[in-house]
Amino acid sequence: MGDIKSCAILNNGVRMPWVGFGTYKAEDGDSCVEAVKEALNIGYRHIDTASFYGNEESVGIGIKQSGVPRKDIFLVSKVWNSDQGYEKTLQAFQNSIKNLGTDYLDMYLIHWPQKVSRETWKAMEKIYEEGCVRAIGVSNFNVKHLEYLMENAYVKPVINQVEFHPQLVQSDLIEFCKNNCIQLEAWSPLMRGKVFQIPLFHELSKKYDKTMSQIVLRWDLQMGIVTIPKSTNPERIKENINIFDFEISKDDMVEIEKLNIGLRMGMNPDKVYEGRIIES
Repeated sequence: MGDIKSCAILNNGVRMPWVGFGTYKAEDGDSCVEAVKEALNIGYRHIDTASFYGNEESVGIGIKQSGVPRKDIFLVSKVWNSDQGYEKTLQAFQNSIKNLGTDYLDMYLIHWPQKVSRETWKAMEKIYEEGCVRAIGVSNFNVKHLEYLMENAYVKPVINQVEFHPQLVQSDLIEFCKNNCIQLEAWSPLMRGKVFQIPLFHELSKKYDKTMSQIVLRWDLQMGIVTIPKSTNPERIKENINIFDFEISKDDMVEIEKLNIGLRMGMNPDKVYEGRIIES
């Protein structure tokens, strides 16, 4: 994790940048296009989107207009709940790569666990074996969802993208993923802005002469978690990746982890699995 080019090595050998650019709630249109271009211009090489975000087309335009070669970008999208199931997933994947203006993805994820996720995974194994995607994984899966999926899978998920931040550490999930060589990735690492209300981060910001966002995102990396902060503000986009020139002490790492109270900003995956309406 020495610099902006540092990568996690996934269980299939694929390299994935530790810090990515998240695009959730980046509305389709010029703002999203410019944000993606700005991120790539600054040095991000990992772009995360999803069909549910409704901005795949703008993300694709931003990538093209950036001038950065497609092969140098780690591009991720996800299959939405209503598109799960074998045939529907195959179609959803084709729709995503068409919208993104590419002929392959670096990673494709199941967005949330559903009762048809095993069938969805079979479709993802097919597109993986065909070379249309370099890696496949899941998002928002807890331990029991992973165990169920893996019972009859022949390709192990490379990643589990979940809500992860100082007040939602999920140690049991970290341990399970570590034991099964599944990389954990954080969405909502800044708690939708609520980390700025936590006194400890004000203190650490002064101590390390870094912003509160940078402290939290650096904590993610030192926890071994890939992180995907999101912003459309050029200054924030730059700030969020400028986290490779300092290190948080072991004592301060422990103090941050003590903030864990199991607080979720988003939905509980168990409730989503049961079919309740969700936002994201």
